[in-house]
Amino acid sequence: MLPNPGIYYFPWEINSGPVQVGETLRTFGRLHCYDLAESEAILTAQRNSVQHQVRVCTKFVEPFQAQLGSLYVALGDMEQRDGEGPMLKARVLTCVEGMNLSMLEQAIREQRKYFQDRQGQVESNAS
Repeated sequence: MLPNPGIYYFPWEINSGPVQVGETLRTFGRLHCYDLAESEAILTAQRNSVQHQVRVCTKFVEPFQAQLGSLYVALGDMEQRDGEGPMLKARVLTCVEGMNLSMLEQAIREQRKYFQDRQGQVESNAS
């Protein structure tokens, strides 16, 4: 059985609450730091004037060529570590340097709108 494909979440949504532990998700950010000994990376993203961080467990994707400052897309499952807060346990961590970040954000918003519209049509047809 294949794992869930993962819903896109913006980095600023991950630590603010809508993501549940065990949920499969996709996100993005610039690789801020990488600790090979701890198998942990931090992705960052800027929204307005606030810098948001997502902690990523890299055990399943090592070894990989960490390029600090480059844009990455991650797919994985959220987990909660004692006293440390949420962490994305990555199954895929891909460098996408050169990708147009504003277009990615727009595509995520459009995908969400499409799924909401489709869900509304399914509910109205079921009535």
